[in-house]
Amino acid sequence: MIVGTRGSRLALAQTEMFVSIMNERFPQVEVNVKRIRTTGDEVTSVPLHALGGYGAFVKELDQRIVSGEVDVAVNSLKDMPAELSPGTHLAALLPRAPVEDIIVPDIGVDELARGARVGTSSVRRRSLLLSVRPDLDVVDIRGNVPTRIRKLEEGGYDAILLARAGVQRLGLEVPHRVLPPSMFVPAVGQGAIAIVCREGSEHLGMLSSLDHLPTRFEVEAERRVLSALGGGCSVPIGVNARYADGKVEVSSVVLSEDGSREARESLVAKVGDIAALDSMAERLKAAMGG
Repeated sequence: MIVGTRGSRLALAQTEMFVSIMNERFPQVEVNVKRIRTTGDEVTSVPLHALGGYGAFVKELDQRIVSGEVDVAVNSLKDMPAELSPGTHLAALLPRAPVEDIIVPDIGVDELARGARVGTSSVRRRSLLLSVRPDLDVVDIRGNVPTRIRKLEEGGYDAILLARAGVQRLGLEVPHRVLPPSMFVPAVGQGAIAIVCREGSEHLGMLSSLDHLPTRFEVEAERRVLSALGGGCSVPIGVNARYADGKVEVSSVVLSEDGSREARESLVAKVGDIAALDSMAERLKAAMGG
């Protein structure tokens, strides 16, 4: 089995998690890792939304899956577009890590100085920040997690926003404060690792056995709302679902780019209640005038 991955430290750490699970569960399968450079890795001088959103990190991996160059790709689910690439299949989701955003260093958003320079690559985080602190200078920051932290330490920014899961998976000890998900609603799929293969893959049976159902229930609800909204990573959207006892509790937010307008919705629905999720999306669109 050939596993395709980006070459960033986080991507490699997540791939190592998958390989370790495979080696433990299926020791008879030889697993080899192949690093692949993606558009998102190559082009770091422009904001992600200018590259078509986070799909820039998975497009080349999908192409290599379909062509047969690799059998499997390990992705951060939040990097994946709302609709899967033709010929690919979301075979498994590994147990989800914490979903929250964090601010580095350990400082409250309300404690930042007026006009403070805050770095983020996410239009969602930018809009959420501006919705509560329109005076901040929120600017784009690119690079992997350690690179962003280094840029902060070098004085280029007063603070940066990151996903808690990435910092945790890299084992980084960095002063930070967790942002409440009730306010800073996380990105769709944040904290989830997706295992993608070809449709009809010979490895599908093994891969599917690794699927973590609570994570699956959560992210399928989140991705359904995102799809119904017709949005992607170039639109400020947050959706977070939490699974318990056959139901999902879903919180969502849609914002204008400058954070001056927002719509929020929440619901509790049975797993697989597509109508309820679509209805949530319609209410959000109506509230934003869409």
